[in-house]
Amino acid sequence: MDFAFSDQRRAFSNEYVNRILYTGNCFVEISARSPLAALASATLQELKNTPCILVCSPSQQETERNYCRDVIGFQGDFLFAENLEEARLLVIGENGFMIGCGAGGEDDPSIRRIPLLRGRAPVTQTLCAFWKQGRPSPFVEALAAILREQFQIH
Repeated sequence: MDFAFSDQRRAFSNEYVNRILYTGNCFVEISARSPLAALASATLQELKNTPCILVCSPSQQETERNYCRDVIGFQGDFLFAENLEEARLLVIGENGFMIGCGAGGEDDPSIRRIPLLRGRAPVTQTLCAFWKQGRPSPFVEALAAILREQFQIH
């Protein structure tokens, strides 16, 4: 691996260069027709009876489920979609909600984004770039800088 872009899921390793690109508050994407869409924000407790939709391949389902339970703190049921389009159709059809982070995104009147809270505090996510120590490359450094700049713009 020359370069990885991912959310931070565990403590940084000294074997890798770890660049934080963005830390932001998470939100929930929920059907605009859902009663939950009227909330100014949603807590993990309020969402526990609504399935969380995770976008991942079948081989990653257990990893993503564990992350969402153990790190995010969601204790409800899960549905899986293999791509974002399928997941958004599930959201629009009131089958569940998705968790996202950052700004931007599609303007779809059938989906509402509301802040996600753990208790009274926002749930946050840190997005990072990683690459192996001792493999300096101006291209890798430049790519990390471009990504960081893009996150600061949006």
